[in-house]
Amino acid sequence: MTFGKGLSRKPSQPKGRQLEDAALGEVQGLLGDEPRRRDLLIEHLHKIQDAFGCLEARHLRALAHEMRLSQAEVYEVASFYHHFDVVREGEAGPAPVTVRVCDSIACSLKGADALAAALQSGVDPSKVRIQKVPCIGRCDGAPAVQVGKHAIDNASEVTVRSALFEGVGAAVIPDYTGLDAYRNGGGYQVLERVRSGELDAAAIADKALEAGLRGLGGAGFPTGTKWKIVNDLPGPKYLTINGDEGEPGTFKDRYHLERDPHRLLEGALVAAHAISAVRIYLYMRDEYPAVLEILKTEIEALRAAGIITTIDIELRRGAGAYICGEESAMIESIEGKRGLPRHRPPFIAQVGLFGRPTLNHNVETLFWIRDIVEKGPEWFAAKGRRGHKGFRSFSVSGRVREPGVKLAPAGITMNELLNEFCGGMEEGHSFKGYLPGGASGGILPAALADEPLDFGTLDKHGCFIGSHAIVVFSDKDDIRDVALNLMRFFKHESCGQCTPCRSGTEKMEHLLARGDWDAAKIADLDGVMRTASICGLGQAASNPVASVLKFFPEEFGK
Repeated sequence: MTFGKGLSRKPSQPKGRQLEDAALGEVQGLLGDEPRRRDLLIEHLHKIQDAFGCLEARHLRALAHEMRLSQAEVYEVASFYHHFDVVREGEAGPAPVTVRVCDSIACSLKGADALAAALQSGVDPSKVRIQKVPCIGRCDGAPAVQVGKHAIDNASEVTVRSALFEGVGAAVIPDYTGLDAYRNGGGYQVLERVRSGELDAAAIADKALEAGLRGLGGAGFPTGTKWKIVNDLPGPKYLTINGDEGEPGTFKDRYHLERDPHRLLEGALVAAHAISAVRIYLYMRDEYPAVLEILKTEIEALRAAGIITTIDIELRRGAGAYICGEESAMIESIEGKRGLPRHRPPFIAQVGLFGRPTLNHNVETLFWIRDIVEKGPEWFAAKGRRGHKGFRSFSVSGRVREPGVKLAPAGITMNELLNEFCGGMEEGHSFKGYLPGGASGGILPAALADEPLDFGTLDKHGCFIGSHAIVVFSDKDDIRDVALNLMRFFKHESCGQCTPCRSGTEKMEHLLARGDWDAAKIADLDGVMRTASICGLGQAASNPVASVLKFFPEEFGK
């Protein structure tokens, strides 16, 4: 049959991108009996990328088919996260080996840019990909590099090339306190007291309040108050743990988890049982492959030992998005979505994970629960100085002689921290300034190094302590370059949801890069970003810039 001159019927073909049977078989084999729930989308994307080194379009189509999602839904999630390499039809995939060179502020001070350039000039790009990436949480070992999942501290061109030559790519698991050793030291006895009814949520919440325990991820909200709020709400309820410490300069959670992971796990189980949560979701950043392996091993050990009973712990792996350190963005990610912050109210304590009341904690906050119950709140509270309560895990890096996590009193001053815990400044460097709270906490001059370091003490200077990430600068550092490095980080990590942050960070970076800073334009843009951004990223991104204008006028005038 013909239809007009020269036309004939052709077999009908479905429109759109077609499913490949081979790709579907590969995806089905990888997922096995795993549920195809929407909240597991990111976990399944990780499985595919781990197996094939990237996310090819054919596998994304197959995953969409298998999970009964639209291809657009799968693509928008995969393309949102930095660690997923999405490869379109006709494109070549990435090189078999990826070398991630951290270029955030601590590593930048120690020559990360020159290291990346040297490595780039001497590798075959078809075999090795050199990437400059945001903070990987190894600031005390700056410059830090990851070859595959293998971390190299104090990296040099020689050590990185040696790792490439030897084919090193697996995570190195450090020695840590496993389940047996932890139980031999009294571990999980506090949990048993909760399960037996000897301790309830109100009792532990009161102890936490008396101890002065606060949210140590940056917000500083009183822990006991948070427990009481969620405990009074109807179930089902969830506990989420935010292990996505992506703030440049922060590495305290990695430090604790690589040494004593069960203090977190017991604290989590105690909190979940006390408030009658039905499940625990532990969200851990992808930049910590060793921690992920440790947690996977030890959670399985808890199941085998019968310590995990009615309330299970589900480990979720981030995919390289700083914004997921914001609690509502983290919850969106756990639900298998893009990590976009939610508008508030409602707060997640009322409408959180899967729309249910959710108690969210930072790793270090839960780390102290056992000690506070066992030793008493007075023990913890007495560790502070100048009327402040408790310990703080300060992540210290930059121009100090002895960088690392310093377990120091709340309320300590920067001068005390520098000289009593860090061995002073590096040889040949004079103290000039410091970040008191990571990239977003602002920059303070050495003249203000006698201020107590704790929540609220730095507000009068337009700065904050945040996650207690301290990066120290010297007379050898240009503070304008520091501010530009931090703004480039925020530009890269903006989720793009709101215009004041998405366009504001880009415009601010452009203004700073010009060199001749226009104070009026900077101040105007700063005001818009602070007042109109949805979440703390956009609201605090310009803090370092404002600090330079306020505290370092000699730098501004260069």
